[in-house]
Amino acid sequence: MKCASGMTRLLLLLALALSCRCCPDKCLCTSETVKCQNQGLVKIPPSLPAKTKSLFVTGNRIAEINDSSFPTRLENLAEMYLSGNEMEDVLAGAFKNLPNLVQLDLSNNIIQNFSESAFPDDSKLQFLNLSRSLNNYTTLDFFVHANLPNLTSLDLSNNDLLFLPDGMFKGLPSLTTLNLRNSSLIMFQSVDENEALLALRHLDLRDNHLKNLPAATMVDFGLRLDLRVQLAGNPWRCNCFISDLLAWLKNSTQVVDARELTCADPEAVRDRPLLQVQQSQLKCSSDMEGVLETSYVFLGLVLALIGVIFLLVLYLNRKGIKRWMYNIRDACRDHMEGYHYRYEINSDPRLANLSINSDV
Repeated sequence: MKCASGMTRLLLLLALALSCRCCPDKCLCTSETVKCQNQGLVKIPPSLPAKTKSLFVTGNRIAEINDSSFPTRLENLAEMYLSGNEMEDVLAGAFKNLPNLVQLDLSNNIIQNFSESAFPDDSKLQFLNLSRSLNNYTTLDFFVHANLPNLTSLDLSNNDLLFLPDGMFKGLPSLTTLNLRNSSLIMFQSVDENEALLALRHLDLRDNHLKNLPAATMVDFGLRLDLRVQLAGNPWRCNCFISDLLAWLKNSTQVVDARELTCADPEAVRDRPLLQVQQSQLKCSSDMEGVLETSYVFLGLVLALIGVIFLLVLYLNRKGIKRWMYNIRDACRDHMEGYHYRYEINSDPRLANLSINSDV
């Protein structure tokens, strides 16, 4: 009996060990790595080995991840790559069972909804890649309320953001690297040094649609002496409004690619390195005249179009307008005849007495 009992326990332990080492279907596994790549999966494999440290689930069709995507707690999982999955939704509790996740790659997806509760409150995440995954800046709203105290690197490159939501960095006190390259930004606003980005060391703003930087932003950059900024590839408008930026570039070493910045307009300085432009060349009068001339032409076209539409309406309703005018004329004529009759009565006492007698 003791032998049988011991054998049973041994078999149970063996079965448990095998279950811990099993590799999910359509995946390749090593001792600490699981790769499920380009297999047409529609969800995360449910039975991942407990010792997994690195998980690659890329090139599939996983539309969303939620609180049931990782049903068992994976204490050892530190790196996860979920790029190229056509993913649209990252829902609440998606990573709650991944307490030691340090690096997460969600690039090359089409994320529309990212819950602020996707990560646990004590998240250890340090590296987050959202490159080529966001269609507009509203998707970034989850950063405003998300708590990612250990995040040091955030990649938002190659997205269509236009703007960054106010307060999105307040929950990222440890952020040192922010990549916003080629994200269609038309402006980059300053942030309060007392609230966010105190630890920022590397900021990539290359290849956006920036034409100038607000003076407050440059002052804010100057307060972070260790910060290094990249600004090349933007269509800088070299008029009088850019003089502050030019002065900053000439007196600061924070912009590491300052020599690569070139003017996009006006025509007189197009393609010229910004550092080679003289203050005397930064003019606004001709630019403003051009803008005003364009505005006047546009206004004239709008007024002309309104006039044409008005005349067309009058023409289409000409019969009704004619009847309306006749009715107004007849009404006015009747009113005037009545007024004239009463005037004659009041001015001639005989007619007045006659009118009174007729009433009696």
